[in-house]
Amino acid sequence: MKTARTLGRAVAAATLGISLSAGVMAGEVNIGFTGPLSGGAALYGENTLSGLRMAAEEINAAGGFDLNGEKTTINLVSLDDRYSPAQAATNAKRLKQESNVPAIFIPHSGGVFALQDFNEKDDFLIMAYTSVPTVTEKGNSLTVRIPPTFDGYVHAFTDYALENLGTTLGMAGATHEYAKIWGSMIEKEWTSKGGKVVANNPMDYNKSADFFTGVSRIIAEEPDVMFVGGASEPTGLVVQQARQMGFQGGFIVMDQAKIDEVANVAGGLDMVEGAVGVVPLSVYDTDAAKSFLKRYEEKYGKTPGSEAAYNYLALHGLVAAMDATESTDPKVIRAALGDALKAMDASKNPYEVTDVTEKGGFVTDTTLAVVKDGKIVQEAIK
Repeated sequence: MKTARTLGRAVAAATLGISLSAGVMAGEVNIGFTGPLSGGAALYGENTLSGLRMAAEEINAAGGFDLNGEKTTINLVSLDDRYSPAQAATNAKRLKQESNVPAIFIPHSGGVFALQDFNEKDDFLIMAYTSVPTVTEKGNSLTVRIPPTFDGYVHAFTDYALENLGTTLGMAGATHEYAKIWGSMIEKEWTSKGGKVVANNPMDYNKSADFFTGVSRIIAEEPDVMFVGGASEPTGLVVQQARQMGFQGGFIVMDQAKIDEVANVAGGLDMVEGAVGVVPLSVYDTDAAKSFLKRYEEKYGKTPGSEAAYNYLALHGLVAAMDATESTDPKVIRAALGDALKAMDASKNPYEVTDVTEKGGFVTDTTLAVVKDGKIVQEAIK
């Protein structure tokens, strides 16, 4: 649907002289990605990229999109940043200079903040897969936050854990920037509601596969609940080692990790009994989610996480905005993105995102899931 085409053409004419926009080469538009494709968070980065690849392949198989009267396809250009903000910034400069991308997808907050230092000047849209609230509170006009902010999770997870799991908390989160912010907020929320933090020992989830020393320090203080979280794979190892050392309490799982993926690594859902986290896509009961799950599983042979689904729908939305406006100017795309999401086919929108806030955040609901009797169950947020 060309709901924003007239406005988009007018804006494009004013800003670009009706010339080809950034990232356009002979019927192809380059879209950038920088994320961890090696190291401890490699699985997380690959899962994110898989959603983008799936969307790009669907878009191209359908004939691409309209741009200046020509059918245009998508070319994904992906670079490994090993979860390093400095490397992410270097990659973004390279993606802009060598591939002339109008948008760069990035799945970690440290990298997003690094790119926000120059993206408006260099004229590219940051498609940020991070739930840190400040990425859209800073007023960067060319940043789009894809998942919901995690402050809602902090409140909901804390309330559930204090009511159902116990009052003492051991902090065993990761050391990267996103986890530090999450850990700081959960600690503040926990103590403000009458809970007690008995241990705080963050660990480098990206470089280690043996968390024995760090986990044992937490368990020695006998907490009722452990806060864990980085990418799903190392988080699963932390949970596994905690259980092997005799921890029988519950877990608050940071939203970057997904309970079903953590369970797969840890050794099954019984290993994460009493865990509270975000609702995995596999638990969603909507037609759009089921359709995406089926197609993803047929393509990749595994169940997708939210990072795949959110980035899949975000690329479809980005291309729908370019199609509607027949422009690749980042400012034009950003202005048209909300209407494009509303008009997008439901099968391309597994999380049913319906709008973009004025500050650049996708509008979605906060969710909460717990593991009860070996099953992942969605709970209402009070």
